[in-house]
Amino acid sequence: MMRLIQKLLVFILCFPLLSFCQKNDTKNWIQLFNGKDLTGWVVKINGYPLGENIHNTFRVEDGLLKVSYDGYEDFGKSFGHIFYEKPFSNYILKLEYRFVGKQAKGGQEWGIKNSGAMIHSQSPQSMELDQSFPVSLEVQFLGGIDKNIERPTGNLCTPGMHVTMNNQKITEHCIPSTSPTFYGDEWIHVEVEVHNDSLITHKINGLKVISYSKPIFGGQFNTTFKEGIPVKSGYISLQSESHPIEFKNIEILEL
Repeated sequence: MMRLIQKLLVFILCFPLLSFCQKNDTKNWIQLFNGKDLTGWVVKINGYPLGENIHNTFRVEDGLLKVSYDGYEDFGKSFGHIFYEKPFSNYILKLEYRFVGKQAKGGQEWGIKNSGAMIHSQSPQSMELDQSFPVSLEVQFLGGIDKNIERPTGNLCTPGMHVTMNNQKITEHCIPSTSPTFYGDEWIHVEVEVHNDSLITHKINGLKVISYSKPIFGGQFNTTFKEGIPVKSGYISLQSESHPIEFKNIEILEL
């Protein structure tokens, strides 16, 4: 009986502290998307000046950040990104996405149910007019198309960078994760934990699907930065790659 009373006293004393920590943690999360407009974000689309959101590609409707193509006659090479206004280096990024509708006319075949979030990216201001993708690390989002073909999501693609995995330098452009394939239009929860350049982890629906470290400049799509330099921070952006996609609950916790 005495032990039970002691345990109850410990719980009573600790509960206020736990409540405080939970409240404090909630306050530290920053909402990157306000659900009303694109305040805090800037658009860069291949072939167009910074800030020109052609055909209202990136828009806010029903509290969602949508990437839409109803104004396009032909997508061509109009790859676009919408960047948050400031860089980050040590953080947890959370968001939810879902693919909707059909691919825009003129999109590449590989662009079907293909999008992503770029981290440790170069700034939108530093991109060239005709640059399709920022030098960055892409948390690639894929959706299933053929029931007989696996298409994991939360993969890593590396436009203009290399990383280290299992103590080996990885130079492949895209590395698949261990996530399952999602074939429908359900919301997928993504979490990316970034510790500068020491460790980066992708999680899908709460499960770790890939980890890597030591990103450096180098390889395909790098036309700006000296190869081999470590990348410890950068901007966050969301992609426009020809298939409609929606985002919500985009938030960040700086560590």
